[in-house]
Amino acid sequence: MSSPRLIAIIGATGAQGVPIVRDLLQSGDYTVRALTRDPSSARFRELQSFGAIEPVIGTFASENDLRATFRGAWGAFVNIDGFNSGEKTEIFWTIRAYELAIEEGVKLFVLGNLDYIYKKSGYKPEFRAGHYDGKGRIGEWILQQNLDNQHRMKAALFTSGPYMEMTISHNTPMSVSVENGLAIWRLPLNDGAVPYVALDDCGYYVKWLFDHPERANGLDLEVAIDHIGPEELVRAFEKVTGHSARFINVSFEDYFGKAWPLDPSRPAGYNADPKDPATMSILQNFSGFWTIWQNSGGNKGVVKRDYKFLDSIHPNRIKSAEEFFRRENEKGIKKGLGSLWERVQPEKIAHILKITEDNRAGRL
Repeated sequence: MSSPRLIAIIGATGAQGVPIVRDLLQSGDYTVRALTRDPSSARFRELQSFGAIEPVIGTFASENDLRATFRGAWGAFVNIDGFNSGEKTEIFWTIRAYELAIEEGVKLFVLGNLDYIYKKSGYKPEFRAGHYDGKGRIGEWILQQNLDNQHRMKAALFTSGPYMEMTISHNTPMSVSVENGLAIWRLPLNDGAVPYVALDDCGYYVKWLFDHPERANGLDLEVAIDHIGPEELVRAFEKVTGHSARFINVSFEDYFGKAWPLDPSRPAGYNADPKDPATMSILQNFSGFWTIWQNSGGNKGVVKRDYKFLDSIHPNRIKSAEEFFRRENEKGIKKGLGSLWERVQPEKIAHILKITEDNRAGRL
């Protein structure tokens, strides 16, 4: 590249956005403009530690703010927070983001995507998870539109999944609990597996898409570390920390409001109207979420990944739970945060998701 290309980002301060901004800026090949409600926030200041970043103060729920974010940018990465907006609002504003990016002359549009689980399951109602399907159906719509629009703007999907960091962070659907010196995961997983994603690898993958626009065009890049079952999770944690761990399989009845103490009757998207029949509750949404993983064991179920392809584009990717935990242990010690075991103690366990850090509050 003769000069750095400008990438416009929506969702820059989210868990996934931070490593994406980091890797784009630190490469020297790109500059970044980010839409943010608050450029003085701790998360935006973290982005600024990676290099110069241009803020656009506003919201994804504004055509004027979206236009200002995309104007003059070569590329765009868009990942609207469905837990803020709710499924229905996310669908509308993702459509508008795609259309306005074309208006403003963006050349490559990358959507932060999730699997269209309802479709992949054969449209079985027990698999409905609004935060997955809201992204997944729009991802398919964007690739279909790309057939007609790629001469003006190319498009690609970056399809991720649950972050492995969520297993060692505060108040996530799969948080660890340390009780009497024992690390415990109480999850309704049965004999399934979760294709966890390492956030540090997200930056590499998204940069790869922008580095290779012709290969990226029309691609659904579906990523993961591996399909990690509960026993592998426990064994890897024990090996790295030297402390005992245990997985306890629980029913939905014992999970919602108990193992995961969040009120299950609340809307999954905290700004969604609870009286709107399109709004899913936490119970409805995450019953579908866990049904997905109960039926995805061994990379043979509903959600599959092509790990050979991922190895071909990212040979140094994180490939196992043990490798992830080992890196997290080393990272924490290097940053002065303590070992992995120290960091999961009740008094020290930290947030990874913006939604938990914000206490499920804030405007669109």
